[in-house]
Amino acid sequence: MNSPKNVLVLCTGNSCRSQITHGWLNYFTGGTTIIYSAGIETHGVNPLAIATMAEEGIDIRSHTSNLVEEYNKISFDFIITVCDHAYKNCPIVPSKNAIKLHHNFSDPSKLKSTDVQENKVAFRKTREEIKKYCITFVKANLSSL
Repeated sequence: MNSPKNVLVLCTGNSCRSQITHGWLNYFTGGTTIIYSAGIETHGVNPLAIATMAEEGIDIRSHTSNLVEEYNKISFDFIITVCDHAYKNCPIVPSKNAIKLHHNFSDPSKLKSTDVQENKVAFRKTREEIKKYCITFVKANLSSL
């Protein structure tokens, strides 16, 4: 039996886009893949990311915001950067054979609106962008979704 694949999702602060991606990948792989998410900084998991995923029935409340250095001893099969800043500034991850992928998703946390509904719309838009990407990624690399 093959051992499960390890996937690292990397963003700047490990608070929104990487957490949403982590949630979708867990959902679409059904636990057959080990998903990690990290940042080059930690900003805490954004409450709107948690709420947005909960709307889809995906619970990411137990996720934590982690630094990429915490995973130095893990051999990753895939490393996905979900923002340009992390892609350009990520420290070296020692998984020499990892397949590195990049997609710059819109950052809903950059919208500093005082309108709660406007913020929710931004998070939902990003959630749906990431969902489409994750479906394609899982189909191509991890399963027969």
